[in-house]
Amino acid sequence: MSTAIIIPARYGSSRLPGKPMLPILGTSMLERIWRIAKATTGCSRVVISTEDERIVKHAMSFGAEAVLTPESCRNGSERSFATLEAANITEEAILNFQGDAVLTPPWVLQAMIDEFAKGEGDFDIVTPATVLDDTMLANLVESKKANPASGTTVVFDANRNALYFSKMILPYIRAAGHTSVYRHIGLYGYRREALERYVNLAPSPLELTEGLEQLRALENGMTVRIVTVDYLGRTHASVDAPDDVKIVEDIIKQEGELVA
Repeated sequence: MSTAIIIPARYGSSRLPGKPMLPILGTSMLERIWRIAKATTGCSRVVISTEDERIVKHAMSFGAEAVLTPESCRNGSERSFATLEAANITEEAILNFQGDAVLTPPWVLQAMIDEFAKGEGDFDIVTPATVLDDTMLANLVESKKANPASGTTVVFDANRNALYFSKMILPYIRAAGHTSVYRHIGLYGYRREALERYVNLAPSPLELTEGLEQLRALENGMTVRIVTVDYLGRTHASVDAPDDVKIVEDIIKQEGELVA
């Protein structure tokens, strides 16, 4: 199945205007995201999608393909859908790779591409999750004491289809040794027709309750396939606020670059 990666990159962030162009150790966030996407195999196109000409010009400066999409797009999924027409994308599968997920290992995207490449037609959306060891789980529990909305967990069935996503830690571990806790990674790949269906659905009750847009798909009977991935010792982080830039830079200095 042919796959395209779309990178939504909004200039007009309320908290951090011009965020995609922020330098991280001398290279903009957007160029870093694009390099990660280009490091995958089996992907026929990587397209940056933005509402601002300044992002387009910046993307072109490092050789990326970029298109303008409406400012009215409310989220990455809507901008990805708008990109299908704006960039004449004909691929059957679309990966939405958010422009602030700057420490995403390329093998996480690769696992999503590979799931589509298997050719099995029994799911609409694919998204990754990683199992938490005891230390990671303890850290998540501690994090939620200060910020209850930090971190999302997912439970899924024997076919790796999602049963539920939550800001609560699921499952409740009454007796150890039966199952594990998986932390959801907020990346999504859609079959083309599933993306169109999703963006035309109204926000759903559980989505609005938990603040998790993927619940809209589950509440409307869409199948969300989980691919389990291993960060191989790399630290998960994104840039949401100015202070995050130094945090990400320190991680890269300690762990090294993800791609050349």
